[in-house]
Amino acid sequence: MIKAVFLDIDGTMVSFKTHRVPENIKQALREAGSKGVKLFVATGRHRTDINNLDDLEFDGYITLNGGYCFAGDRVIFKKSIPREDVAAFVRYEEEVEPVPCFFVEADCVSANRTDKQTERMMELVHFTPRMIVPSREFLHREIFQMTAFFPVEREDEIMKRLPGCTAARWYPTFADIVARGVDKSVGLEKFGACFGFDTDEMMAIGDGGNDIAMIKYAGTGVAMANAGDEVKQAADYITTTVDDDGVGNALRHFGVI
Repeated sequence: MIKAVFLDIDGTMVSFKTHRVPENIKQALREAGSKGVKLFVATGRHRTDINNLDDLEFDGYITLNGGYCFAGDRVIFKKSIPREDVAAFVRYEEEVEPVPCFFVEADCVSANRTDKQTERMMELVHFTPRMIVPSREFLHREIFQMTAFFPVEREDEIMKRLPGCTAARWYPTFADIVARGVDKSVGLEKFGACFGFDTDEMMAIGDGGNDIAMIKYAGTGVAMANAGDEVKQAADYITTTVDDDGVGNALRHFGVI
């Protein structure tokens, strides 16, 4: 029996076409909640960027791809990037090639610079403008995620310099860099321990590369029809697209609602 559902935001609950949660998905989630199913957000977004879920209520939040998890005012888990890896990234972008990057702290998100790619991404997901701060300012701050804009072809070169980190993508133009050992499945593990859910009582629904870990971890892993092939291969079930009631169809298929 599924007692907890973990849901990605962009491309899963929220349409890239309308930037909102479709009404049929809202209805499905409210019905699940009314039956006692716990609902959790699982996103790469910072909590201040969760601005598109309207009045939907959730029991907890996995943010920054698992780097910062909370329920109400209670922090369930957090793990920041090693400072030496932040320093290595700053050296790379100063000495080798500039890399636009959002540096994510517990309470705010800042950028070292912006360009057309960062502006396109912020438009795509309706992010608020970032304060521009020189990269060196982050050397002595606690950083939970670096959202860095570089092509896939440069990923190996950059990540070799950051041994304490891993990278995942849910959009091709940038990578979310987090501390090694952090991904969305960590959030499922921590919330499972906190609320008393077994793995087989969890469902995870997502569409991006950063959702693969939680889709594999959950007893029931669901990929959206708009997901990439690697995400679909990790899933137990492929539902319809976000614009065709994908979340609701998955919940009905498994008898959650």
